[in-house]
This record gives sequence, structure tokens and C-alpha cells, in this order.
Amino acid sequence: MPHNIAILGASGYTGAELVRLIATHPNMRITAMGANSKAGQSMADVFPHLRHLDLPVLQKIEEIDFSDVDLCFCALPHATSQEVIRDLPKTLKIVDLSADFRLRDPAEYKRWYGNDHAALACQAEAVYGLTEFYRAEIRAARLVAGTGCNAATGQYALRPLIAEGVIDLDDIILDLKCAVSGAGRSLKENLLHAELSEGYHAYSVGGVHRHLGEFDQEFSAVAGRPVHVQFTPHLIPANRGILATVYVKGEAARIHEVLSAAYAEEPFLQVLPFGQHPSTRHIRGSNFCHIGVVADRRAGRAIIIAALDNLTKGSSGQALQNANLMLGEDETTGLMLAPCFP
Repeated sequence: MPHNIAILGASGYTGAELVRLIATHPNMRITAMGANSKAGQSMADVFPHLRHLDLPVLQKIEEIDFSDVDLCFCALPHATSQEVIRDLPKTLKIVDLSADFRLRDPAEYKRWYGNDHAALACQAEAVYGLTEFYRAEIRAARLVAGTGCNAATGQYALRPLIAEGVIDLDDIILDLKCAVSGAGRSLKENLLHAELSEGYHAYSVGGVHRHLGEFDQEFSAVAGRPVHVQFTPHLIPANRGILATVYVKGEAARIHEVLSAAYAEEPFLQVLPFGQHPSTRHIRGSNFCHIGVVADRRAGRAIIIAALDNLTKGSSGQALQNANLMLGEDETTGLMLAPCFP
């Protein structure tokens, strides 16, 4: 029997991406869709590119009957998600795409997000949803916290290197470019075409970006000591994609060897031949992450470049990958779509 799926926040970009992916899944069917601001509308009204699908009408969340739902995706705004999830049935499996359950320490959550957590019991049981590194925990989880898209990209480039001790942990520079859909679908003045096009800019400069909380948490846990990367994100005038360029101190050939070995059996993480580097145009619309390693002109230094689609592998695709594990499905089901090119 197919698994019954609910999507909360279906009128946002990640909600629409979930619908697009689940539409190809042979063992999932969407039985409920929540979108309070668009309640009563069809998905064809909100997202015309999905009009070919037979989907439920959008409802207010409080009107949804969860009694027959096997798993719920929450694609709600930060801070809203925790309050909704707190009141959902305790038997319901949940994959959250917001930032609300990514940080394990409530004090760290308050530090990075500025308010007390409203669902501490849920926070305590949440499993961090970086699939390739938490598979066993995700399979057994009731609540999985999807990673930030920036955080996922940087971690794919760096986690195996930190674990193997092949780079200087006190000399890591992470320069990242993210497409505008990473900022969500809400209307914002700085995201107007005239404000954003024909240029790009850095933001959250100087160590204030919230995904640094994830980097600190995860890298320090892997290393067994504090690790604090230097990180600057940039907003680019593109719809999809993240490109992370990471500068490290270490032998480039050895770094490539470690990454290649770590991801040799991973279906979605592909390490390019040594000296080649990826492009966002080659992963667009897919659940793949491409990683390249290039030797710097200075001996003992290397450049690692990782590319993924922020809406797919960085968010909704990762969420479906985790849901597959939670429901006993093959991890890749519904996710082997080829990238869109050109």
C-alpha cells in the first residue's frame, strides 16, 4: 500500500519541490496539503507548472485530519514549524525542512535564532538530517530535522576531511554563492528583480549567518574539538543552485583521495576526477552533489568546490531521501531524476 503523505507549507518553493519529486514516487501519495494563506485554492492556482497532477485542495493546517497520514513534511517558516510540530500527533513521522530542530542545544538555538525554543521535547528527539552521515539514526527516527542548504553543501565538502585529519582545522575558508530561491517565496524588497539582477553581494558577513551554528555543531562533533570555519555567503541572481568554494591547508591529492573513498558508494555524491571542478548548471533540478578538488599554486594548499541544487539536494530532495529511510523504502526512490540542462 502507498504511504499517505501530508505537506505543510505546500505553497512555498520547498513545498512545490516536494510535490514535484513525490509525483514520481511509486509508493507515496499526497493526501493532505496545508497552506494557510492559500487555503481553499488548488495547487494549479498557486503553481501552474503542477496543474497536470491530481492533488488535494490546500487547507488550513488545523483542518487537516492526520489519522491516516504516515509521514508529514513540514515546509513551514522558521519558528512557526516548532509550534505546529509540537501539537501534531505523537505517532506521526515528521521531516521538518525549517531550522527549528537542527541545533541540539537549546542555548545554541537561542543564540543563533534569538528566541527560546517552543518545543523542547521535540528538539530533544530530533535527528539531524544529513542523510549520508546519520542513516541509522534517521531510519529509527520519528522527527528528522533537515539541514540548511548552505550547511549541507559545506559539510559534504569538509566532513570526511575533518574526520580523517588531512586538513588544518584552524585554517578553513568557506566562500559560498546561493541562488535567490534559498531566501524563500515571501515578498522582500531586496529580492525584487531591479534590486537583485545584474550583480551579486555578500550578506551576513563576519560570522553572523545562522548556518554557522550547524557548522560549529557538526564539525566540532566530528573533530572532537572546537572547529570554527570562516564563512561568507553571497546571493547571486539565479533561481537555483549553491556553489561552495573551500580553501584549506592540506595536500590536494590526499584530500581528493579521502573524499573519493568516503563517497564511493554514495548514490548522490559524486567526486569529479582530480583537477576538475563542478558547476551549478550540471546539478540543476537534481538530488546530486558534485565535488571537485584542485591543487592551489602554493604547495600544501587545496581548493574544494561543491555544487548542489538548494531546493533539491539542499532541502526537499534531502527531505524525501530521509523520508524513504524512515518508511523503509529504498533511499533513492523518486530521486534519480537527471539534472535539467541547459
